[in-house]
Amino acid sequence: MNSKRLLAAALVSLVLPLAGTGAYAAQPAGTFDQVLAAKNRIDFVFKQMNVPVKGYFKKANVDLVFDPAAPAKTTVRLDLDLGSIDAGSADANSEVVGKPWFDLKAFPTATFVSSSVKPLGGDRYEMTGKLTIKGKTRDVTTPVTVTQNGNTAAFDGGFTLKRLEFAIGDGTWSDTSIVADEVKVSFHVEAERRAAK
Repeated sequence: MNSKRLLAAALVSLVLPLAGTGAYAAQPAGTFDQVLAAKNRIDFVFKQMNVPVKGYFKKANVDLVFDPAAPAKTTVRLDLDLGSIDAGSADANSEVVGKPWFDLKAFPTATFVSSSVKPLGGDRYEMTGKLTIKGKTRDVTTPVTVTQNGNTAAFDGGFTLKRLEFAIGDGTWSDTSIVADEVKVSFHVEAERRAAK
């Protein structure tokens, strides 16, 4: 066997064992649409008297369809249980569900429905949609990073919400020197690929 054939054989022996691993194999094909509800998390940070306060929502129902081969066709709908809020203390939790804030009796759920998803390159995307809180709807655009790991994908992103646009904190609470208008929202959603038929 000449030197060229020896080199080719050596390369084949190195590459073949890697063929089924993440080093060379393409990601499996298929659509991510089986959301892992227990992994959903919606966090927020706002400033009260210029001091950052962190909170989160415990319950969010997400319907998501994401095909890496056709990301522009992605659809997302999120229904957020506003009563599941943890705003950092029992007093705060009782206050924010009242009429000046979320008015939970009249508006128990906030919703987001995507209208477009634009690939930005690599694992980065830009998602635009309609966010509705307390009956008021506004356009929202957020960057999203998609991290694929075999048959599971994680979707992470965030945006800044202006609470007064949604009448969150009416009346005396509309004073932004007490509670800032801007609220930073971040989200984490995980989904598995659709099971093969």
